Amino acid sequence: MPPFSYKVKMPNGSISDGVIVAADQNAAIAKLKNQRAIILEIDPIKESIFDVIQKYNPLKPGVNAKDLVIFSRQLSTLVSAGVPLVQGLTVLIEQIESPAFKKVVTEVRESIEAGVSIADSMKKHPEAFTELYVSMIKAGEVGGILDVILDRVSIYLEKAEEMKAKVVGAMVYPLVIAVVAVGVAVFLLTVVIPKFRDIFASFGAELPWPTKVLIAASNFLQHNIIFLIIGVGAAIFFAVRFYNTKYGKYYVDGMMLKLPVFGLIMKKVAVSKFTRTLATLVKSGVPILQALDTVATTSGNKVIEEAILKAKDAVKEGSKISEPLKESQLFPPMVVQMISVGEETGNLDTMLSKIAEFYDQEVDASIKGLTSMIEPLVMVVMGLVVGFMVIAMFMPMFSLGGLASNAG
Repeated sequence: MPPFSYKVKMPNGSISDGVIVAADQNAAIAKLKNQRAIILEIDPIKESIFDVIQKYNPLKPGVNAKDLVIFSRQLSTLVSAGVPLVQGLTVLIEQIESPAFKKVVTEVRESIEAGVSIADSMKKHPEAFTELYVSMIKAGEVGGILDVILDRVSIYLEKAEEMKAKVVGAMVYPLVIAVVAVGVAVFLLTVVIPKFRDIFASFGAELPWPTKVLIAASNFLQHNIIFLIIGVGAAIFFAVRFYNTKYGKYYVDGMMLKLPVFGLIMKKVAVSKFTRTLATLVKSGVPILQALDTVATTSGNKVIEEAILKAKDAVKEGSKISEPLKESQLFPPMVVQMISVGEETGNLDTMLSKIAEFYDQEVDASIKGLTSMIEPLVMVVMGLVVGFMVIAMFMPMFSLGGLASNAG
């Protein structure tokens, strides 16, 4: 979505300017009017080549979850101690080490000083504050419990990062081993085996079939490596383009949930994330429809997102959350039943928290089981590949040695 620069007059009479991101200029105007602002100027920002490079630069400094957790906890402590918000942000800005985050918090403070609410000030910086974060801060402002909300959001971020670290950590070791195995195989096929091939050719003897297969693979790789690299690059490019389409994302996310072993873990992760996020929002006083909308956009899976949005539409028409979730068949019966009980008893946030805790343990156990299964499997495959290459190279040695002794 394109950015727009604006200058507005706030309800308290102060003049504020900044940048807002929206689908088009009309959408940007609508967003500003929702803040009860009188629009003085609004213009689209034309991105230069440098801006585009910076936008997609993977090495540019960003705001990580650790910075956000520390910021939320410290701000919660300052607010609960009665320190004015602007003064508290000034104190925190001096302590923030990340240049990118320091710039964001400085701009948030300046926006608050201009009369904009803290939620709306943070909303201008989606690279640092997610929709979920902003929704909770807004609820805290309205309810007068900003310090409590900041503490809750920091706990949520910590648990979310812990879950993410477990999933990523489980895949790092097998991925590293697989990359090393591929690298060793390519090195042997392109550098070592061609030298043996020339030696075998000089003897003119019949080679065993494993050696023939290996030499054929080496010849193919040597003559087509450039085309293979281009082909793999093109495949990745078109796969990413396809995934970025609405149908592609829905199709791929749906297939991911159906994968053996991995699909089950991904479902458990999705359930844990859904219940923890919804519990945090409901407990913080965010309206249920807004909470469901936020949970859907932060689900990370298009199929799960559509199921949650259908639940939101059903709730809007007077239905319970549990009924459309049951119809989607994406959520386990136990989850649906516990949500239903939570709705009946009025303790939805408590039940959601219990489900999240249970599925956190389930994900942890599943990841440990998957890791213990993948690690030896990858080692066995790597051993078979390298072992086949070594045996295929040494098999002719014995026959050539026999031929040399007979000739003598």
